Amino acid sequence: MRENRFTDKTLQTIIGTLLRYGVWLALSIGAIGGAVYLVKHGREPMHYASFTETDKSIGQLLKEMIAGIESHSGTSIIFLGIILLFLTPALRLVFSFIAFLIEKDYLYVLVTFIVMAIIGVSISLGYHH
Repeated sequence: MRENRFTDKTLQTIIGTLLRYGVWLALSIGAIGGAVYLVKHGREPMHYASFTETDKSIGQLLKEMIAGIESHSGTSIIFLGIILLFLTPALRLVFSFIAFLIEKDYLYVLVTFIVMAIIGVSISLGYHH
């Protein structure tokens, strides 16, 4: 009977593949969004004299992004690419956390959990300032 062992090499392969394809997917979606934006708004003049920043919650931003994607908004598609680019290393943390649990390497489970908690708190507090 052959034993399936989860090795460090397996983890490195999974994470490397995740990072590679995650970045390519995010960049491709961002490029598509950029092309859509240019087709719709490429000839419009830009007004750089004023800039208005609006504070929105992460939930509101995601709802607006989904609605914008459904209406083929180039800026919303670009934003999806940026979100995916951010989620790629975050997913790496999740996979590492699971792998460390499987390997029963509890020190690294704790360290990875702390890093994920810091990122979660930072995102949460960053949108509520």
